[in-house]
Amino acid sequence: MKTDAAKKIYENRFQKHFDELRWLYMELYDNGSMFAELCDRMEEFYRERNKDLKAQDKKREANPNWYKRNDMLGMMFYIDNFAGNMKGVQSRLDYIEQCNVNYIHLMPFLETPKGRSDGGYAVSDFRKVQKELGTMEDLADLTEACHKKGINVCMDFVMNHTSEDHEWAKKARQGDGEYMSRYFFFDNSYIPSLYEQTVPQVFPTTAPGNFTWLAEEGKFVMTTFYPYQWDLNYKNPRVFNEMMYNFLYLANQGIDIIRIDAVPYIWKELNTSCRNLPQVHTIVRMMRMIGEIVCPGILLLGEVVMEPEKVVPYFGTVEKPECHMLYNVTTMATTWHTVATRDVRLLKKQLDIVNSLPKDYVFLNYLRCHDDIGWGLDYGTLMTEGIGERSHKKYLNDYFQGYAGNSNSRGELYNADPITGDARFCGTTASMCGVEKAGFEQDEEAMEKAVRMDITLHAYMFMQSGIPVLYGGDEIGQVNDYTYKEDPNKAADSRYIHRGAMNWTLAENISKPDTVEAKIFHGLEQLEKIRKEEKVFMSTADTWTIETWDPSVLCIGRYLEGEKVIGLFNFSEFDKTAWINETDGDYVDLVSGEKRKAAGVDIPAYGFYYLKKM
Repeated sequence: MKTDAAKKIYENRFQKHFDELRWLYMELYDNGSMFAELCDRMEEFYRERNKDLKAQDKKREANPNWYKRNDMLGMMFYIDNFAGNMKGVQSRLDYIEQCNVNYIHLMPFLETPKGRSDGGYAVSDFRKVQKELGTMEDLADLTEACHKKGINVCMDFVMNHTSEDHEWAKKARQGDGEYMSRYFFFDNSYIPSLYEQTVPQVFPTTAPGNFTWLAEEGKFVMTTFYPYQWDLNYKNPRVFNEMMYNFLYLANQGIDIIRIDAVPYIWKELNTSCRNLPQVHTIVRMMRMIGEIVCPGILLLGEVVMEPEKVVPYFGTVEKPECHMLYNVTTMATTWHTVATRDVRLLKKQLDIVNSLPKDYVFLNYLRCHDDIGWGLDYGTLMTEGIGERSHKKYLNDYFQGYAGNSNSRGELYNADPITGDARFCGTTASMCGVEKAGFEQDEEAMEKAVRMDITLHAYMFMQSGIPVLYGGDEIGQVNDYTYKEDPNKAADSRYIHRGAMNWTLAENISKPDTVEAKIFHGLEQLEKIRKEEKVFMSTADTWTIETWDPSVLCIGRYLEGEKVIGLFNFSEFDKTAWINETDGDYVDLVSGEKRKAAGVDIPAYGFYYLKKM
């Protein structure tokens, strides 16, 4: 692209957003010189952006809904667990293609201190890759190779805090006022005690409180998550500017999707919960505009682990959008509640809420991820059915550990609090579906049901409105990895049970039809191909639930441009009948090719159907 033409493109984008960007910045900071610096640096990052990325930006600007296609399928994994390092991931791109995946989320890979990283979320340098994973040059090579195969790359951008080993934190420890002002320091416990009155604790058992006492410095510092993660002070415009420079630097390495970690927490205000404050939305809106000016080909993915009414505002509005995509967290937790209770009513209500939202809103749907499962359910609704919060959380955790409800699941608790009775759960999809137990007991019949349940849950996830994301290893039914207990840096964190290394020996079994790996892999492969071929799986399709008159069976309908598909999912270990009565014609099961009526449908235990109207 010629220099003059490129400059003109930039100026047009800049002028489009300038008034609003300046208004929001000045409203938040009232600092004209810092705003002028931000504008100058934005243009520098645009000039540094390579021609291939600029060409991709232009193409995506012309088709802003490019990511809402029905062929979008994600996979998330840790680089070291998946393939050793970035070059290893590049060598496995053919396998990723074989999985029909065109969007990979590389779990945190920026420089972090050993043993004090919180899984990579305590960043000590936003411009360096962890040595054992590679270099920034390796990252740029990997993203380029991915783009040649049509694969998008996502990374975590940890905005809320830095590691205590970050350069800023080191200078703050030395008493440098400029750097101390980038965090929250207090000489005594008085102000921290006021914050503690209104700010909830994130990890009350493993990291209680929201402040850490620094004995050598004689000061308290705000640490919402862990003591080694110091909260950044976004009231300081220098913090916002510098973090935006990091954001743009990373975008220029070829990143397509920036996952904003812990975004609801980034603005702190005394006498509030320090969650979801209005200034958070101002910051995210400015990020969106900065991206659209410098690198409009990228997407913002917000990590907002809250119920729908608190999640939805992070999409912004149609006129003033914020995040492009958000996680469908509550639906994920409610899905596993449904597995444990064999009762779809709460899940149906949850899906109805999501389905009623504007089609512009794109959710990422998943069964499992790198994190634990917190039981953030709609307890108001459950209590009307006589189900208490504490007793139900205990039942769910007992069920998935294999102690209650005729469960076949295996896994471990995380952050169990004996006082409140609260706890979160850890385990892989396959282990929660019974694959681990059936394999240990060498029970072929139980394994058949476990595999069927695993595939059915994925089929249900693919039917939801939004983009499905697999957790690396789930495509071959990888089970819990208990070897984390042997590593002193991991033993105290049970989340590593589902963060095991990819077993490439087992992955080779996908070519052996009778193996568990092949059954799950090719079962998902069939679903992925159906999703690609059928336009009703577009994010813009109408989606709704249908009453089945059986508490164990969920029915989801999808409709787009004259085409209709009905998904039926049996969450019970017994054969069931879905008493639907869709009398608008004949249907064909997209999996088996069999013709059938969409009325009084018999569904095998843990089975499903995709019925398309003929």
